[in-house]
Amino acid sequence: MGKSEKNYWLIKTEPGKWSWEDQAKNKGISNWDGVKNHQAIKNLKSFRLNDLCFFYHSGTKSPQIVGVVTVIREWYEDDKGNGLVDVKAVGEMRRVVDLKKMKVELKIDKKDFGLFRQPRLSVVPVSEDVWDKILVLGNGYQGDGVCIDDDA
Repeated sequence: MGKSEKNYWLIKTEPGKWSWEDQAKNKGISNWDGVKNHQAIKNLKSFRLNDLCFFYHSGTKSPQIVGVVTVIREWYEDDKGNGLVDVKAVGEMRRVVDLKKMKVELKIDKKDFGLFRQPRLSVVPVSEDVWDKILVLGNGYQGDGVCIDDDA
């Protein structure tokens, strides 16, 4: 992923600790912190302003992508030396996309999507191709600029 182009990511959270509803509060802005895995931290450090991230609820009976956030502040350290980025809610998925559906319908090789290759990693890159395929499965997200007739 180049430095000048938009990058895409998937960030995981357990809804009991931080849910989409929590994210939507406070104008949708939050710190994304608490990442401990070295590879996930490296990925988080690669976030650039305006990158988009799928907001993924893990640790549930049906793990699923529920929304999209954008990066509004790149990697920094707080006063305790903990690294974090700031993200802002962009929109809720029009239709949540659960893990089972992705595995069946994306029709991609396991090596082409970090969520399939390293399912425990909390911050994974998403190729533009996979991003677009997931958006199709979810019928996009609120605020994506696409007008959808919900009655269709």
